[in-house]
Amino acid sequence: TLSGVKSIRLSHFLAQPSSINRTTEPIRIFVSTWNVGGKAPTAELNMDDFVPPDDHSDIYVLGFQEIVPLNAGNVLVIEDNEPAARWLVLINQALNRPADNDTNVFQHPTSPSVDSTSSRASSSLDTSFSELTKTASGSTIFQKSSLKAIRKPFMPMQRKRLKACNCPAEMVKSSYRDACFRRPKKHADETDSSGEEEKENTRDSCGSVLSEVTSAPTARDQLKYNLIVCKQMVGIFVTVWVKKELVQHIGHLRTSCIGRGILGCLGNKGCISVSMTVHQTSFCFICSHLASGQKEGDEFRRNSDVLEIQRLTLFSRLCRRTGRRIPEKILEHDKVIWFGDLNYRIALSYEDTKRLLTENNWDALFEKDQLKIERDAGRVFKGWNEGKIYFAPTYKYSSNSDAYAGETATSNKKRRTPAWCTK
Repeated sequence: TLSGVKSIRLSHFLAQPSSINRTTEPIRIFVSTWNVGGKAPTAELNMDDFVPPDDHSDIYVLGFQEIVPLNAGNVLVIEDNEPAARWLVLINQALNRPADNDTNVFQHPTSPSVDSTSSRASSSLDTSFSELTKTASGSTIFQKSSLKAIRKPFMPMQRKRLKACNCPAEMVKSSYRDACFRRPKKHADETDSSGEEEKENTRDSCGSVLSEVTSAPTARDQLKYNLIVCKQMVGIFVTVWVKKELVQHIGHLRTSCIGRGILGCLGNKGCISVSMTVHQTSFCFICSHLASGQKEGDEFRRNSDVLEIQRLTLFSRLCRRTGRRIPEKILEHDKVIWFGDLNYRIALSYEDTKRLLTENNWDALFEKDQLKIERDAGRVFKGWNEGKIYFAPTYKYSSNSDAYAGETATSNKKRRTPAWCTK
């Protein structure tokens, strides 16, 4: 769902000297979301349907829900980042595959590179991770370090600069009081060197996986896309990948997590938000998993989640001067994209929904979409735009099947009316 607040313009946030020339450059952004139902991926998973190989966007924002089962252990005890590490390797495979490689990279060896290194690491994840889970202490230590160790080769060398101000140098010289605080280049180079990065614990019983993955930085230059965001909150997982040549123009990178699950605050439901500037345009991406339920009135709980996320999300301030206001709230950004498992259902009976599905009558189904009804009534996402839907409802399929779960359910309690929950 893309923000339709068209009246918010870049000039509202930037106080720049009039002498600075402004140009507009087109940027293609690919946003995709997937509720994976607590199923960890295997190395054989084909990612082409999730990340089309012929897309070639400038920025990829990929969000997941339920990358781990939403049980008490994952919500209350410790965050399991083993599946996130698996997804990360697979996404890198999809985005940074060789241009002439149209085959399954997991089944056919390639020449040594980041791609082949990731392939070997991914193939060994199943056995290595399973061995670690045999001992709770060893598993915990590795789970905390594995995601950091695996993501490191995919990220820019001087990634700390992504969180700094990227105001044009001309602005700083011409109007210091109207510009963001900008560190001198000398100090920026010193503090951002890769030698200052946090130490990774790579000496585990799973040393084979880490040695495969951490050998990849020598091949960083081969990456077409760099990972700039990798954030998990229980079952929600967000990654942002940017074309290597565009990374230098990314700034003010920040994330925010809001829990809306158990007790209204835990992370089994909620969102991860990403704020950043591309050149001088601000973007906000919100990957959310809202309240579930198909009973009448459950849509109001989802409305409440949206409103609370908008109210509570606050990005850290990176600028010392107020002349150019870098967004701290969601709606202050120039462009806002909200996606994820919003969980809004279709306000029809199971029988009526199935009949319209059989007729491929998407327009009639969409008229009964709860999110459309709530937006039209002005109760949520007022003034926002939603893209045209050209596909059948994605909720809820039986595992590894094209059949809806309701078609095989033995009781009405287990039956779920199809809906466009993920958008």
